[in-house]
Amino acid sequence: MGSTSSRTDRTTLQPQRAVGRQRVADLLAAASDLIAERGYQATTMAAIAERAGARIGSLYRFFPNKEAIADTLLRRHLDILREAYATLGQHATGATPEELADILIDLLTTLYPRVKSLPALMDVSTDRTELSRQSRATALGGISAALIACAPKLDRREADDIATVVLNNMKTMLGMALKTAPTSPGAPDELRLMNRLYLATRLMPAQKPATGHPDGADRL
Repeated sequence: MGSTSSRTDRTTLQPQRAVGRQRVADLLAAASDLIAERGYQATTMAAIAERAGARIGSLYRFFPNKEAIADTLLRRHLDILREAYATLGQHATGATPEELADILIDLLTTLYPRVKSLPALMDVSTDRTELSRQSRATALGGISAALIACAPKLDRREADDIATVVLNNMKTMLGMALKTAPTSPGAPDELRLMNRLYLATRLMPAQKPATGHPDGADRL
């Protein structure tokens, strides 16, 4: 499927009334749930309508085919992620490294219910490689900017390296929550603690050099 085809934009109905917008939201939520559970290929228009408690004609009224639904979901999911990463800096300004660590480590897990079908959609997208690159660049850029907002003296190159480590920690936390990564009852808390200690160490302002004679003669 194409991820952002103009053909889909022309044929997908954009409701103007609140009741129509809510119906579309319900249909998309049902589609996202099913695609996440079954995969894109196994999800049918009939199943989406049934999950949403809607008539099949109502679904086709807004979306001409499954590809149109997938394209709409993909765009919305990516917009949610971009917005989340773009606003990280606001939360990071004035936060302690430990507070920022908690915000970051839980971000993907918090966002997952809103973007749960994204991995399945990207698997079948013809633009998967480019979308993956854009998503990763967006995530790393947002995390790096948040790190600098928390620790303004941090070098940009260091921030980018730290952001890569943190993003991997975030993905691991999501994997633990979804049971797709090895975990145990206390493992998420251990990962959260590790992330706090890591950022506290890397973002803590450098200590000022001691004054006086380097060999301590001024104390004699």
